[in-house]
Amino acid sequence: MRAPDGGDGDLSCACKGIRRCLKCEKLKGKGQLESNEPKILHHFLYDPEMRLAIRKDAEAVSFPFPGVFLRENFISEEEEKKLISTMDQDVWIESQSGRRKQDFGPKVNFKKKKVRVGGFSGLPALSQELVLRMQQEPSLSGFQPVEQCNLDYHPQRGAAIDPHLDDSWLWGERLVTINMLSNTTLTMSLEQGLPELGLAGEVHVAVHLPRRSLVVLYGEARHRWKHAIHRDDVKERRVCSTYRELSAEFLPGGQQAEVGSQLLNISLSFQGTPI
Repeated sequence: MRAPDGGDGDLSCACKGIRRCLKCEKLKGKGQLESNEPKILHHFLYDPEMRLAIRKDAEAVSFPFPGVFLRENFISEEEEKKLISTMDQDVWIESQSGRRKQDFGPKVNFKKKKVRVGGFSGLPALSQELVLRMQQEPSLSGFQPVEQCNLDYHPQRGAAIDPHLDDSWLWGERLVTINMLSNTTLTMSLEQGLPELGLAGEVHVAVHLPRRSLVVLYGEARHRWKHAIHRDDVKERRVCSTYRELSAEFLPGGQQAEVGSQLLNISLSFQGTPI
C-alpha cells in the first residue's frame, strides 16, 4: 500500500509530455514547463441554485450554464471515512500531474478503439449502494456505470488535472464524481470564448465542489467545455471517484452492443478489484 499522504522521497513520477508535478519540476525546472504567452481570461462563478455563470469582477454579466448538477452532502462523514479507509487498503498507482489512481474498468485503447473485457472484474462492492443512490437523482435516471476511477490529489505532490474533454466513443453522456476529504474547485473552460456574449478570449467558470458532494457533467458541460482541477485548488488531500456510463454505440441497437452487455454484466456484479 502506498502512503496516502504522498510524502515519499522518490523524485520519479509518471508525468509525460507537457504534464508536470512538483517532483518533475525539481528536475526540469518550472520555467521550462510553462508558457509565457499572455491570455485574455474571463472569470465566472457557477451558481448551482440559479444554474448561472456569474461574472466574478465588477461587471454584472451572467449567462445560463447548462450541463452541471451538484448535490451537496451526497455521502455522510461515516461513509466517507469508510470509503477512504477501504481505498487506502489497495495500492495507489502513480499517475500524471502528481495524481495517484485506482481503476475499476476495462482496459481500453482509445486510439485504436478497442476494449478488452478480460481482466475486468467490475466495480468495487462498496459502490453498489452509492450507485443505487445516484439512480434516485432525476438527472441520473437509468445511470449504469461501467468504470470507476479513484484519483488521489495532494498539494505536496502538486497534483492537478489539465483541461480536457473525456472520451465520447466509449463513455456516454453523464460523468459523475463524488468529491471527498476536502473542498475544491472544478474549472470549466472554453478557449474560443463566447462571441455571442461579446467575450473574446478564454472563458473560465469555477464550479465549487464541497466535501462529500456529487457533481454530474452532461450536455454542453460534458462535450463543449473542458474541465480541470488546478494545482492551486488542491489545498489538502483530495480523493474523488468518477463513474462513467457507456455510449450509445455499446448499448442495445449499437454496433458494439454485445461488448457493452458483457461490460455491464461484469461491472454491476460489484466484485471488482483495481486493474
